[in-house]
Amino acid sequence: MSSPTPTTVPPPDSLFPSSSLTVVDIVVLVLYFVFVLVVGLWVNIPGTDHSLTHSTVQGYFLAGKTMLWWPVGASLFASNVGSGHFVGLAGTGAASGIAVAAYELNGMFSVLLLGWLFLPIYITAGVTTMPEYLERRYRSPRIRLFIAVVYLFIYIFTKISVDIYAGAIFIQQALHWDLYIAVAGLLLITALYTVGGGLAAVIYTDALQTVIMLVGALTLTGFCKLCPCGGLEGLRLMYPESVPRVRDTNTSCGLPRDDAFHIFRHPVTSDFPWPGVVLGMAVPSLWYWCTDQVIVQRSLSAKSMLHAKGGSLFAAYLKILPLFIMVIPGMVSRVLFPDEVACANPDECQRLCGNSVGCTDIAYPKLVMELLPGGLRGLMMAVMVAALMSSLTSIFNSSSTIFTMDLWLRFRPHCTEWELMVIGRVFVLVLVLVSVLWIPLVQASQGGQLFIYIQSISSYLQPPIAIVFIAGCFWPRANEKAAFWGLLAGILLGCVRMVLDFIYEEPVCGQPDTRPDIVRCVHYLHFSIILSLFTLIMVVSITPPAHCSPLDPISLPVQHLGLPNLLSLPQSLYPPLPHHTDTHTCGLTLTWFSRYEDPEHQPAPEPPPQEIPSSSSDTGENHPPANSVSNPDSGMWIHNVEGALCL
Repeated sequence: MSSPTPTTVPPPDSLFPSSSLTVVDIVVLVLYFVFVLVVGLWVNIPGTDHSLTHSTVQGYFLAGKTMLWWPVGASLFASNVGSGHFVGLAGTGAASGIAVAAYELNGMFSVLLLGWLFLPIYITAGVTTMPEYLERRYRSPRIRLFIAVVYLFIYIFTKISVDIYAGAIFIQQALHWDLYIAVAGLLLITALYTVGGGLAAVIYTDALQTVIMLVGALTLTGFCKLCPCGGLEGLRLMYPESVPRVRDTNTSCGLPRDDAFHIFRHPVTSDFPWPGVVLGMAVPSLWYWCTDQVIVQRSLSAKSMLHAKGGSLFAAYLKILPLFIMVIPGMVSRVLFPDEVACANPDECQRLCGNSVGCTDIAYPKLVMELLPGGLRGLMMAVMVAALMSSLTSIFNSSSTIFTMDLWLRFRPHCTEWELMVIGRVFVLVLVLVSVLWIPLVQASQGGQLFIYIQSISSYLQPPIAIVFIAGCFWPRANEKAAFWGLLAGILLGCVRMVLDFIYEEPVCGQPDTRPDIVRCVHYLHFSIILSLFTLIMVVSITPPAHCSPLDPISLPVQHLGLPNLLSLPQSLYPPLPHHTDTHTCGLTLTWFSRYEDPEHQPAPEPPPQEIPSSSSDTGENHPPANSVSNPDSGMWIHNVEGALCL
């Protein structure tokens, strides 16, 4: 094999001739930090409407359930689109084209499922955390404990360390700071108002930073249209020609993909096989948008169900944007700077970006520093820091919620609220330390593509949790034994594949692939499908026959499945924490929610209930509650209809 002849490349400093920030850039950054700190600390000012939301556990972790739809939706988007998205989506776009945007399009539908299917169940159960819901649904403390630990590990592997690393990449490329000095500075200012203000501070700063992110990212997208490649048609012509000068001409290393502008690709050999795009992405996406503590906690903070659904709808609209403000700019960056962004020689990549497996993750910061004029560079620095801080603050708050409510209370059930508040804040510092230590593994994984690392780890750990949640919400017969062992087996199988990925790293382009077949031949999206089916089979096979299953009244919102008038039953308000333990029937008693309204618009009195003819296959009766009760914690009226139905 012939060795490539290195082409003369400028020294690293000359790769960023515009990287030094001007006075205007620094002024923009300082104003941004001051503004964010003012908003973040505003919630603590005595006498304001939000000064009370951090003084109690519910106020600190659920913002007192007072949020309107627009900060909820903006916080959902900002919590999702962190610096890992700006760096990772643009990097994968530069490496392989637009197919990675399928994750964002998938998320549009999943966030709507949260508002219309899953959130009514969580609100009726009156829970603060997702592990708490599983404990109430399956009546199993061990599931709650196990899920809480798994969630914290997922946050370390796929969220905190990833966002810290992505933000540090941008700071390092822009300012030539040491990686860990940049990390320390960002974490310090992020923790300042997260620890101080709780979820209310997080949500309001998220709303502010969403505006900053969108303005800055759309500005950069506008400048991309003014660059030599022009619009989309120019990009379609020039992207296939964006080949680095230093490469091995005997291999395909450094060459753009022929299917770069296709979302649905070859089902086996491509980097995004279409069965994986359609099915393999769906289950982890459901986990993220419908059962992840970071996301659900924002929706639970809404003042009413109407505002929670409005927030989901607003976030779904915003999810259209990443294709245009992240993926396509990453492809433009490759066209403009192919030698750096698309480098294919390990030695050159190590010299250019400090990562021998590839430099595509520098696509977005490279574009910012080279393309934008002074002042706008400062704005985009603020955008990246905003993305990092939005994501980190959301994860910090949700992680401390899980640790204090699901783990700490398990060992100290009689501790005071003040102790819970202190423990939650201290745990954030521990979480940050562990995540920083994980950064080197993130840097070396998945060929230097940060977003692919995120999604591969997600495909190994999230499907079993999603299946257990789906079974708990929509299949009343699923019981504790089936859920626990299905979850445990699925997580262990996923961990085996994840460990194999770290042991057998992807070879550098041009080198033989000697990894085991389970790693080399089974794409992580295909593995997501296999893992989901495996967990589902475990849950179904262990679940006993129908006549042995107790009724669980906090699952299966049938109205949202299109069956609101299946039985003509009276309506009444349902208590926040229902416990029906005396109903065992071969017919499944279905519980669904007819509608949600604000307390100011109370429903008209219901007519007297009519007698319901019983079916010969029903072995028990189930009568609706005689009294009407509002749920004071959720701030909304919850209507419940019950009836016995043999399935």
